[in-house]
Amino acid sequence: MSKKILCVEDEPGLRADIADELRDAGYDVTEAGDGREALAVLETLTPDLVLCDITMPGMSGYDVLKEVRERRPDLADVPFVFLTALAGRADVIAGKRAGADDYLTKPIDFDDMLATIGARLSQVERMREKAVGESEKARDAFMALVERSARVTFEVATEAFNRVALGMFLLDAERRLVFANQTGRALLDEQDGLLLSGGHLRGATPKETAQLKTLIDAALAAALGGDCQGQGEGGVALPRPSGARALVTLVCPLHRPDDAGPEHPAVVVFVSDPERKPRIPTDLLARLYGLTPAETRLAVALADGQRLDEIAETFGVARTTIAFHLRSLFRKTDTNRQAELVALFSGNPVTLGGGE
Repeated sequence: MSKKILCVEDEPGLRADIADELRDAGYDVTEAGDGREALAVLETLTPDLVLCDITMPGMSGYDVLKEVRERRPDLADVPFVFLTALAGRADVIAGKRAGADDYLTKPIDFDDMLATIGARLSQVERMREKAVGESEKARDAFMALVERSARVTFEVATEAFNRVALGMFLLDAERRLVFANQTGRALLDEQDGLLLSGGHLRGATPKETAQLKTLIDAALAAALGGDCQGQGEGGVALPRPSGARALVTLVCPLHRPDDAGPEHPAVVVFVSDPERKPRIPTDLLARLYGLTPAETRLAVALADGQRLDEIAETFGVARTTIAFHLRSLFRKTDTNRQAELVALFSGNPVTLGGGE
């Protein structure tokens, strides 16, 4: 299925040229002539990426992005790329601070535009696959461990669960919380999108609380009915009042022995925070791949999402020096592209040393 792109540009001729290039590249393009029209389109369309001009009459690109980020948490994972003639460094920084995922300048280099869009869409796809894969692995491992709980002490299990980067919550047959791992407790302490009230998990608003309760009730029905194989599972994105990206929540039923009491865990809730970036500790990273201090610093900066030119400026070295260290990182980690490096350094499913 073709990826859907919303192109927002007030100049008709340029908008038509951009749309033609995108369609020739295989994308499904919807056009909008200004910010208001773009918001109207988003009421009925969920694009895979938004390409938006900044300087437009009535409603600027900054205004569109602010509206989307504040009022449409369901679009939190949709990349937003600014397109503008404002090419100064201060303008680029302003765009990034506004929350844009990338920044293209006019006159448009269509090859650069297509490469940027392709890279952003691939990044989103990798993040989604990673989140789903981690949740499924955690669910399978947890369920297998519960089934063998007679051979594992609760203290040992708790220590293991506290090292999982996902928030994990066990609920009993009354939907009450009976266990939360360290990451889960940290999420509750933040009180940003996920709350605990009267022993029950809740969202930030009555709407999200109702959605979460519906999922938990479905999982509970499957657990109590003894049908946990593919039944009663579901997920929901929980928007956060702070404006941070929504929490990704997966609810699953658990197998219950016939003689289980009311306090026996019946449902497990996994919560992934897209804003948290658990990564391999730097000392372990250096030992694993034999990295020098400079290479380790570069690896950490890449995992934090910094561009190569930004890293060079921060380190106070030439871009050629960064390129030299990057080639060494490729060789030592057996990778070929920067995206592979970032995935390698930031794809840590556990927390070490009791922290993030």
